[in-house]
Amino acid sequence: MNTIKLLSGFALMASLFTSCYSEVIIDDFNEPNISVNQLLNKYELWYVDINSTVGYGETPFLQKAFTVSFINGVLYANNNIAGLGSNGNGYGIDVANYDAYNMILDVQHDIDGFSTFDVYQVDNNTIELYNPYNDTSYFLDGYQRSNFDYDFVFYDNIHYFLQEYEVWEKTYTSNFGAINEFDNENYLQFLAGGNDSEFRSSQDVNVNNTNNLYWDYTGIYGVADVRGNSYLKTLTLDYDYLGNEYFELSVINDRKIELFHPASETVYKFEGRGYIQYLKSDSKKETKVKEDKMRKPRKDKVANPRENTRG
Repeated sequence: MNTIKLLSGFALMASLFTSCYSEVIIDDFNEPNISVNQLLNKYELWYVDINSTVGYGETPFLQKAFTVSFINGVLYANNNIAGLGSNGNGYGIDVANYDAYNMILDVQHDIDGFSTFDVYQVDNNTIELYNPYNDTSYFLDGYQRSNFDYDFVFYDNIHYFLQEYEVWEKTYTSNFGAINEFDNENYLQFLAGGNDSEFRSSQDVNVNNTNNLYWDYTGIYGVADVRGNSYLKTLTLDYDYLGNEYFELSVINDRKIELFHPASETVYKFEGRGYIQYLKSDSKKETKVKEDKMRKPRKDKVANPRENTRG
């Protein structure tokens, strides 16, 4: 009996100790003892998890950014997939000034103007930026540049990469492979805005000024994953009554892509022309500025035709 009482006493003490310990941890988390500036500077990069956004409003500069960084009153952003990881030493470009105080973040954006946010710490590496003017919250995940997976973000957003050039010009067609209708297509364009899924194709040849291209066809496109290979995608071009064209899409570098056409076993290479710098350009560079790209929550991707044929 004494043994049972003694064990019960230890169990009660352990329970009380655990309860007190839990309360201390919760209290400490709910009342952080760091300033909003210390919180924002805790991580070098804040990834904008666009799929977690809550609310029906939009804050344009957050809607466009893949990452943002807060450095000495200057807000940097990675708005482009091309050059991700190398632009601005990984931080991206200078897009705004900010002021942070009393868990409030004020941003004066170079183009979008003024925005203010209430800042909340969700967990150890996640913050919420709540915009009271449009009743919308954005959730940002913190990383250091050394452990941020730029490649994953790049390949997970290939459809935006395709939109970052005004046109893609065919520069190579393999000698092997069966003759097919796509052999005649020499330029592709992937349009931003709207439903983010419209493409155009042209059979023009050797056009110096891409503004003079005649677009023979406008249709819908989709990018899908290849199971087991995060660096390979499929591209589907829907030519309506002409049928779909399926490709395996590989990225050669920030300006070149390769399309393998399984039906004919032909390889094509395309090079981007007319790089579009979203939001802001360096005055020393001849880059074109585009302001209408908006990231959208991920919808179901186009089915992978390679997977559909497997038993």
